[in-house]
Amino acid sequence: MIIDIHTHCSLKPIWLGYGPTPGEFIRFITIDELLERMKKESIDISVVLPLQSPESSIETVSTRDVLEMYKRYPDKIVPFCNPDPRLYLGNKKALEFILEEYKKMGCKGVGEVTANIYFDDPRALNLFEICENLGLPILFHIGPKPNCCYGLVDELGLPRLEKVLKMFPDLIFIGHSQPFWAEISGDLRPEERNSYPKGKVVPGGRVVELLENYPNLYADLSAGSGYNAISRDEEFGIWFLEKFQDKLLFGTDIDFPGQNLPQIPYLRRLHEEGKISDKAYEKIMYKNAKKLLKLNI
Repeated sequence: MIIDIHTHCSLKPIWLGYGPTPGEFIRFITIDELLERMKKESIDISVVLPLQSPESSIETVSTRDVLEMYKRYPDKIVPFCNPDPRLYLGNKKALEFILEEYKKMGCKGVGEVTANIYFDDPRALNLFEICENLGLPILFHIGPKPNCCYGLVDELGLPRLEKVLKMFPDLIFIGHSQPFWAEISGDLRPEERNSYPKGKVVPGGRVVELLENYPNLYADLSAGSGYNAISRDEEFGIWFLEKFQDKLLFGTDIDFPGQNLPQIPYLRRLHEEGKISDKAYEKIMYKNAKKLLKLNI
């Protein structure tokens, strides 16, 4: 079995944003196209993450859209909700109300959180507190600075992430994005934070330290950032996958048609060649997600 912890799609064709070719605009993959790709890649279940923050896409995919996908394909789709923490001028009562409603409707978590505010902004802290109380894990994207991109903002070394990990010990945080995964190496330079650093991984990376020290931090292997972190130094990557086999979640971050998904053949090859154990492979590919999201499968 394979559970993909990180996908995006739309009910009908709508615009996503810039594509891999400069100046090219691309659209979201639709739910029907996603199901076809899942079949091709032998992925059994996909967690679909709404994108509702204005920074994240040209057109938005709402939680209601994702719940409609879940209604149509309950055996294939796991819905997350994603109210922006700035909702209703950051009104905590409103945020609590809508999260409670979404949980009743079947949402298993919150994310991908892409609001471009600081990790410890009071509005983000409201979101974390409510999610901790409701038992909803949070999947977040880190942005390197304000007003430049999307994602919760943190500095080199991820001090604000560590702060909230301490503040909300019963809330599961699922890490993702370039500024998160680039911190796997201890020699990260500021100008590399929002990129895909190459070369050997140097000891002292903050992601390793945080995963070791905080039981409530998990990590999402999706996108070029997750793939790069475990493939740039294969020897280290194998060690990392085995070391943190209880805290890593397979994901693709697919969001447009025809997208390359290199982590799928890479992880399969490592498993087939005996470089990672059956136990670690099964946990990463589905067992951790099944346990974390309390899936009845």
